[in-house]
Amino acid sequence: MKYYLVAGEASGDLHGANLMKALKAEDDEAVFRYFGGDKMEAEGGELVKHYADMAFMGFTEVILNLRTIFRNLKACKDDILQWKPDVLILIDFPGFNLKIAEFAKANGIKVCYYISPKVWAWNQKRVLKIKKVVDHMFCILPFEVDFYKEWGMKVDYVGNPLLDEIAQFTPDLNFRENHQLGDEKIIALLPGSRKQEIERLLPVMLSISENHPGYVFAIAAAPTFTESYYRQFTGDKKVHLLFNNTYNLLHHAHAAIVASGTATLETALFKVPQVVVYKGGTISIAIARMLVKIKFISLVNLIVNKKIVTELIQEDCNTQKVNEELKMILEGAGRNEMLKHYDELLLLMGKPGASAKTARLITTYLH
Repeated sequence: MKYYLVAGEASGDLHGANLMKALKAEDDEAVFRYFGGDKMEAEGGELVKHYADMAFMGFTEVILNLRTIFRNLKACKDDILQWKPDVLILIDFPGFNLKIAEFAKANGIKVCYYISPKVWAWNQKRVLKIKKVVDHMFCILPFEVDFYKEWGMKVDYVGNPLLDEIAQFTPDLNFRENHQLGDEKIIALLPGSRKQEIERLLPVMLSISENHPGYVFAIAAAPTFTESYYRQFTGDKKVHLLFNNTYNLLHHAHAAIVASGTATLETALFKVPQVVVYKGGTISIAIARMLVKIKFISLVNLIVNKKIVTELIQEDCNTQKVNEELKMILEGAGRNEMLKHYDELLLLMGKPGASAKTARLITTYLH
């Protein structure tokens, strides 16, 4: 079978690579061609375009890069037509991928979508389009099954690929020693991996470090940036910088301050109490507030459908509030309550095996 995959960001590259590995286990004659990244390339097949040339965040950034986006869309459509795959597998990245789905469907190519677009968050009518252009939708958040059902669409819940990642993780027993972290309790700072996020969030995160002398602070640094880039924010503060070590950091952390995104769920799955923070561009946030129809922004709260972790957004994301919320989860009742709610979350999430289950379903649907 010929599989064409489209992933447009780092997380999609990771999930795409794991899915390719699982597809090879199901189909020993699998051939791949894709828009993706280094991890997918390591699984074999042909990389057509790297996601580094594709990922644009926020309304303003998208508008500024429209020409590049249209060029990428055209290149992708032309390549799909030329290669004639048996199936197109789209991974998240909805702005781009739903246009590709429409094109593929019009050209008689079977469309599978892995990791549903967050249509439940805003403009829910997009489901009507998805019903027309996607043959099989594989969801990784449990509440999405009921959401699609309300719109008359049957989808598969395959579990969450983060569970697979964490299940495969082996902690470094000498982690503290290797990074001179001492014996103090660690507060992990996860400011995200995008430049705008880091520049808006890291200064606020660092501003509370003086208020907690008994703790050691460590930043989960993104590999796309250099040490000197982070040092402009940390200055002479005694803060550790850890590259490519997020899971080890979470494994050892006592608490965390986390940029809204996938990392909030990873932090919860490692059972680390957290404060969630987010700051966007003024225009982007104003537009989002008009359009977005959800009560929460963090995946943790969305999945359990109640407030488990505090979310400090925009003007609430300031030194005083972050400090107050962090204090409440360092010790005592607030901490214990959050950990108890994490157990509920784990129950809803189910078991590892998302990639294997998705690969099995795709090959079944193709035969």
